[in-house]
Amino acid sequence: MKANSVGPGSTLDEEFDGAHQLLQLLQQEHEQLLDAEIGKLEKLIEKKAAVIIRLLELAKSRHSCLAAAGFQAEEAGMQAWIDSGSTTDRNFVSTKKRWDELIALTQSAKELNRVNGLLIGSHMARNQSALNALQSSPDGGNIYGPNGQPSRNMPSRGLIIS
Repeated sequence: MKANSVGPGSTLDEEFDGAHQLLQLLQQEHEQLLDAEIGKLEKLIEKKAAVIIRLLELAKSRHSCLAAAGFQAEEAGMQAWIDSGSTTDRNFVSTKKRWDELIALTQSAKELNRVNGLLIGSHMARNQSALNALQSSPDGGNIYGPNGQPSRNMPSRGLIIS
């Protein structure tokens, strides 16, 4: 298996930096979800999308290098490439260490993303409950219509003057 002139490990530092940046953004998202600062999430979502796109590009490049070196174009192929000792990188130990760090960082980001998803689901359920409460009245009619205005079917309050 002949190694490519640009080895599969050539993007690891940049991938690690990107994964670290993604983890930081997920931590910010987590804090904002805990504080119910939902309005601030839009900018974070844009930043996360940009980082994820870059990480996908780097992974695609690494996968191409792996395929050119005769390994599977996926994470298992990267581990096989490292385990084979066929790396042409000068510092094999550094490449293996960086890959292990990248895997650990990716797992942390995946778990935090899962927790954030649960928090988002909780916020959505709470919002839906509030909407349901606003849209229903004890007599089965709607308190508020789709336009946010009080429903015309609401019983009027009469003035009691004594």
